[in-house]
Parts: sequence; structure tokens; C-alpha cells
Amino acid sequence: MRIASLQRRLLGSLALAFAFISPCAQATEKFVFLTDWFAQAEHGGFYQAQALGLYKQAGLDVTIRMGGPQVNLVQLLAAGQADCIMGFNVQTMKAWEQGVQAVTVAAFAQKDPLVLIAHPDVQRVEDLKDRTLLIGQVGQVTYWPWLKARHGFTDAQVRPYTFNIQPFLADKRIAQQGYLTSEPYSIEKASGIKPKVFLMADQGWPPYAGSVVCLQRTIEQRPQAVTAFLKASAEGWKRYLQGDPKSANALIKRDNPNMTDDVIAQSIALLKSHGIVLGGDAATQGIGTITDERMKRTFDMLVQHKLIDPTKVDVRKTYTTRLIRQVQVKP
Repeated sequence: MRIASLQRRLLGSLALAFAFISPCAQATEKFVFLTDWFAQAEHGGFYQAQALGLYKQAGLDVTIRMGGPQVNLVQLLAAGQADCIMGFNVQTMKAWEQGVQAVTVAAFAQKDPLVLIAHPDVQRVEDLKDRTLLIGQVGQVTYWPWLKARHGFTDAQVRPYTFNIQPFLADKRIAQQGYLTSEPYSIEKASGIKPKVFLMADQGWPPYAGSVVCLQRTIEQRPQAVTAFLKASAEGWKRYLQGDPKSANALIKRDNPNMTDDVIAQSIALLKSHGIVLGGDAATQGIGTITDERMKRTFDMLVQHKLIDPTKVDVRKTYTTRLIRQVQVKP
């Protein structure tokens, strides 16, 4: 009887304990992440973390929302419509001029996939001095001044880029901006011609891309949630590029029905071959890493080309390495 009574008391205690801890174990913290474009392989690590339940395991209920050409990411971040956004550290630094305290906490693209695309007869970037260059509105106030100074281009060469490859296909004297994993493939599919592609990061363009950007108050109030998001995302990128990406790709195509398997496959191949995510400092310091040196080099470039007012922006406030250093997910 005493043994039976003891067993009942023990079982009762265990039941009470589980009743107490179970809701906490199952509870997840809501977290909204806004990407910079329609769903694509360049967002694959985030979708992989979602598909494999890595965010949930980290205690987060993550919603991934797509950006697009008409979406002002910084504005939505400032308005509290997202906890963090997929940003660009040039954009983040300039946001401080407008009073938006946006902070880069990680960079999942160690190289900005921004490219210049030319016809096959062009061998060097310098050969584009006598060509018409199609540059988008954002490009004209970010990388164009740097590109112009570096290679001796002139404003007279520039025409607006409207995210349409037809002008390029119709005129061999035209070169255009693009994204490593997007326009070159579209051009080759449409024309059968493999264009000449110049990755600007390999030309010395210093900014990161694919950054995770949060408001300063979010970092102060929810540091554990942000760090958990970074860790799960870094693991997601590792598994996306070094494992089976099918689960993430299914979610990408669900969110963006216009995305196709062939586009995703060539994008993944290019992300790998150019070391966009897993190369550079990420190879030794961990996926998503950011460094003081790269941030200072980017800021100094912006100041040099009068793209930012150094009296209004303290570069040390525009980013933090503290959270991503806690993650340390290496390829």
C-alpha cells in the first residue's frame, strides 16, 4: 500500500510538473521577416529554416513576407510592420540620415550579387566606356558614382534600366545592370547567347547584401529572439546549400508561383560557385558574419562619393557584430 501510495504521489508530481512546463515548451514567439524581393533561391536559407522547422525549434513562430519593386522595406520596418528585413548595408547607413535607427545584425551574402552584363565581345569592364549603360534609379545613387570613378565612365552613357532585358537584346552596344542569379540566365534563355558578366564585388564593390536589419529598439528589447532567428537562418543556409533544398524550394514556389525549377537550380549553382553565402569571412568566422573592416570600408566609400553625410551618421551605430558572433554556424 505504501509503495502504491508513493507511486501515485510520484505520478501526480510528474503530471503537475509537465502541466506546468508543457505550455512554455510549446510556446513560440512571433517574428516577422520581410525579404527584399519575390521569393527566390537568394532567400533559400530562410525558407529552408522554415521548411525544416528550425525556427520553431528555436522558439520562434516566423512569418516570411515577400518584398518587391514597390515595397519600401525601411519604411515598413520603421512602421513596425516587420521585426527585421532583408536589407543592404548601404541602405541601412543612409536610413540614419532620415532618423531611422536601422541596424545591420548579419549579412548572408558576403558578396553583393550585383553585376554588369555586356555582350560577348566585351572582355573587360573598361571596354564599356563607349557603351550605353542601363542603370536603375537606385543604382544611380548607390553604386554608379563608385563605378564611374573607378572605371572612368560618364553620366552621358547612362540610360534608365526598367527591369526589361529587351533593349539589351536589341542593341549590342548596350550593357546593363543585373543580378548574378537572374538577368544573365534570362538573357541566355531568350537569345541563346551567353553574356559577359562582371560581378561588382570582384571589382572591389565593398558592401554586403542579404543582410538582416532590425531597429535598434528591437535589438535592445528582444536580443534573444533576434539571435535565435540568426542562428536558425544560418543553419538554414548551410542546409540549403550543402544539403537537400527541395523543402525550401517548394515553399519558394508556393509564395512565388512564377518561380521555376530551372531558375532555382542555376541560382543555387551560382551562389555556390561564387561563394556568395559560404565564401569570404563566412568560411572561417561563420555564415552571416559581418566585420568592422568591411563596414568601415563601405562607409568610407559612401563618404568619398558624397552619398552620405558623415556629420549625420555614426557608422558604429549602423551595425553590430555582437549577435552574429554568438551564432558561429560554419560551412
